[in-house]
This record gives sequence, structure tokens and C-alpha cells, in this order.
Amino acid sequence: MPLNEWIPQMLTGCELTLKLFFITIALSMPLGLCLTFLYTSKNPVISRIVGFYILIMRGTPLLLQIFFVYFGLPYMPLVGKYLVIKDRFNAGAIAFILNYGAYFAEIFRGGLLSVDKGQYEAAKVLGLTDMQTRTKIVLPQMFRIALPAISNEAIILIKDTALITAIGLTDLLKVTQSIVNRTTQISAFVVAAAFYLVMSYALTFVFKLIEKKFEY
Repeated sequence: MPLNEWIPQMLTGCELTLKLFFITIALSMPLGLCLTFLYTSKNPVISRIVGFYILIMRGTPLLLQIFFVYFGLPYMPLVGKYLVIKDRFNAGAIAFILNYGAYFAEIFRGGLLSVDKGQYEAAKVLGLTDMQTRTKIVLPQMFRIALPAISNEAIILIKDTALITAIGLTDLLKVTQSIVNRTTQISAFVVAAAFYLVMSYALTFVFKLIEKKFEY
């Protein structure tokens, strides 16, 4: 099969890869931010529950979590019948969001702890409320500090999307495997690697622009 026939097929696979990527980023980052505030709250019960959730998500393989969401949830006692997710993409997306939400929670927590305590005191002197302090002073600094780690996590995510093939979805990697199986030409893997490199480079470029914006 010539290269000009591979590219359209791989681009179709890229559509699913990018769809999963953007959905995960769009939902896991807000989830991570909420988890950060809960984890750092003064309520020890909530903090421990969130801490345990983050431990589970970060301490077990993402592939296992994908299998659990798609295959395992329906077999949970009592509530399993209400947790059946028939759509494989939705099941995979849920697993990715829950997993990356935990990682972003730790990234944001690190950024939050790096904000100088004097900033909080200055905000009190200025008469700002807790909400104003967080939204106008703390969060912008937290994001600036966390940006390199967020960028790194986003690049890892674009590669991790390949795990979705485990439940039969035709992303870029699955399409490439199919091409190699049909044609026995392993050069298709090189082309797929080029696609991943381009996507990773694009992400790196975008985040560098964002970092420059936060410098001013």
C-alpha cells in the first residue's frame, strides 16, 4: 500500500486520538483543580478521601483503569447494573479524565504550595476576600509555576491515548497496526511515530507561547 493511501487512514485515526486528548484536557484540569482545593482543605476527612483517590489513580496502571471502567463496573455489587457504559469511547474517556484529574491535582497542589505565603498576607491587608485572593492572586501564580509540569503531562497524554486500542477503538496506533498487518510494511510505524512527534511538538510550541505570556 503506497504512502499516499496510508496518510488519509492515519489522519482518521488521529481524529479519535485528538478527540480523546482534548476531552481529557478540558475535563481533567478542572477536576484536578477541584481536587486540589479539597485535598488542601482544613477538613481532614475530605482531605484524606481525596488523598486516597489520588493515591489509587496514580498508583495503578491507566490501562487497568480503562479495563475496570469498561469491563469491571457492570460487575460491582448492587450498583453494577447502573454503571454499564456501552460506548467504548465514553468508557475510555472517563478513565482518562479520572486518571489525569489526579495527576493534575498533584501538579496544582505543588504550584499552590509554591506561592509565597506573603501573598496571602498582602491580600488581607488590601481587604480582599478569600475568593478574590484565590482568583486574582493565588491562581495566576499557581498556573505560572505549574505550567512546565502541565506541558509535560499534556505531552504524556497525547502518547497515552494509544492505550485506548485495548478496548478496540481505532485511534492512530490501531489504524497503523491494521496497515502493518495487511501490508507487512513496518515503515507504517515510522509514519505513525512522525504523527505523534508532530502533535507533541505542536503542544510544546503552544505551551511555550503560554509560558511567555505569563512572564509579563
